[in-house]
Amino acid sequence: MSGEGVLRLTWLNDYACVLIRAPDVVLVIDPVEVSPAQVGQVSAILITHEHYDHLDADLVASLQARADCLVVADPTSSQLLTRRVPGDKLITVEPGSQIDVGKARIYVEECNHPPASTPVTYLVEVGGFKVYHTADSLPFPRMADIGAEHKPDITFCTVGIAPGTSPRTGVEIAKLVRPKVAIPYHTRRKADLELFARLLAQEAPDIRCVVLAKGEEFAYP
Repeated sequence: MSGEGVLRLTWLNDYACVLIRAPDVVLVIDPVEVSPAQVGQVSAILITHEHYDHLDADLVASLQARADCLVVADPTSSQLLTRRVPGDKLITVEPGSQIDVGKARIYVEECNHPPASTPVTYLVEVGGFKVYHTADSLPFPRMADIGAEHKPDITFCTVGIAPGTSPRTGVEIAKLVRPKVAIPYHTRRKADLELFARLLAQEAPDIRCVVLAKGEEFAYP
């Protein structure tokens, strides 16, 4: 997709809620425990899976009605949203799907999160940049292919809360994907973010680490 500018990213909660702002498109992924005011008007809402820390059906319905936007969701989450979101605004996706939202292109990829029924991850291409949102996935081999095929500028790496995840597994994601920038998320502990940064600096010093506080905006490049 064409149209370069500045990409603005905000991590909004303890989990995987990320707001992606490009000049012509605004996307929010997995909005939970955030206010409509924090999210604002969006072009689309993306949901990775059905767990409480990724899907709040009431909030999704409220945000969708406020913006009259699209909702993109994995099959299980989509089923839970069927009576909450107008049918022409709800798009069900699975790994291998590809959709366009305005000037953004969204590639739907696999997710290694066994407790979820039909989880996905999202590779978003917008404003001349690529962002890989890994939900709360553990590392898996296909991530290396995603990195090689798409060459993401930024990857969000889960470092806690979800079963089996840690700063170590987050660093393994970064090493597989090889983005220009790795951002740790999905934790309540500042120590997890700091350990991720230390490990990444030791093992992949060519990948820039950006540690965000909740609500802090990161402008790229």
